[in-house]
Amino acid sequence: MFLYDLAIGLLRGGVKIAAWFRCKKAFLLTSGHRAVMEKLKGITHERPLLWMHCASLGEFEQGRPVLEAVRARYPNYRILLTFFSPSGYENCQHYRGTDYVSYLPWDTVGNAEKFVNLVKPSLAFFVKYEFWPHYTKALKRRNIPLISFAAIFRTEQIFFRFYGAPMRDVLKRFDHFFVQNENSRQLLQRIGIERVTISGDTRFDRVQKLTANKEEILPVAAFKANVPTMVIGSCHPKDMEVLIPFINNNKNLKFIIAPHEISEDFMSFIESALTRNVLRYSKAHASFDQAEALLADQIGLLSRLYRYGEYAFVGGAFGKGLHNILEAACYGAPVFFGNKKYKKFQEATDLIRLRGAFSVKSYDDLQKQFDALCNPPEKWTQASRACIDYVRSNTGSAEKILNGCQPYLS
Repeated sequence: MFLYDLAIGLLRGGVKIAAWFRCKKAFLLTSGHRAVMEKLKGITHERPLLWMHCASLGEFEQGRPVLEAVRARYPNYRILLTFFSPSGYENCQHYRGTDYVSYLPWDTVGNAEKFVNLVKPSLAFFVKYEFWPHYTKALKRRNIPLISFAAIFRTEQIFFRFYGAPMRDVLKRFDHFFVQNENSRQLLQRIGIERVTISGDTRFDRVQKLTANKEEILPVAAFKANVPTMVIGSCHPKDMEVLIPFINNNKNLKFIIAPHEISEDFMSFIESALTRNVLRYSKAHASFDQAEALLADQIGLLSRLYRYGEYAFVGGAFGKGLHNILEAACYGAPVFFGNKKYKKFQEATDLIRLRGAFSVKSYDDLQKQFDALCNPPEKWTQASRACIDYVRSNTGSAEKILNGCQPYLS
């Protein structure tokens, strides 16, 4: 714990220095944390409060089905949603499904004690990988039930190493774990934790709900105009190294490109590297007559853009890790992605096995696998059906979690 506290202190200092040099994420994090405690003084306590914490936007998408189910079934509860990352807070600060949205201050003894004293939650939900030592201890000291859901564990994590005893103690403060798979349950049991339920991945519930929204994005529908389209979601520069020649050489396809981070430098690079006619979404009032690629230069569109694609390429797997492929698969779009950092994502390995997804190592490999998918056309139909069936067969996680939490909700 001394090393943990030292690491938190060093990281905190590093973020402050980065903020001083106007690093956008660091600046947002530092300024956001500065106002948290004052903001939380406005929380009232006439009704019970449920606190849900998500690291960032991706974890919020996993937590959202449970949060909305709680809101519908237990309207007496007020809900506090917290984030550590600016990507979560900045995108969800006006989300209407909660009563309060806030940053979560750094995990120090003082912050944890002050935060829990101000919030006074009746129940706390931590989503996926959130196992903060000081916050869990502050909750445990006050006998506040703490639930982890959508959790997933692997043998290489610190909890299962010979030196991981302090972090194993953190896990033992949780009242219940709702995990995604059998392997996670077995790993927890190996360290003496029995309060475990396999409930699956709540993202399936979330993406299945997306398909029920039939509202058109009119500029995108006009751009597509019934032409076969590939949606490129959450792409990074390394993804574009593979995709640029593919886009330039496949004249029979249109492309919708949604960068992971919308920066002028990256978007200008994409525009200059492509030989196709590119139109930015922000200029969608212009004529689509010549447009062959639509560059999504606004946040919050991606999950709805996938519905316009017969094919999808999801970024991240050539770098730190694959982004959410379920948002594309739920619409029946066979998914391509890089071949380096995808194996820890169960849905990616499952869909590769089911022939609904395909990992690629280069432009030549992407072109080869794409051509094989299209000829004969029945292969595309089979891949599309595999994606749809896979998502549908894995829904229901939020209901399992809520049913399992009934002893803690009243």
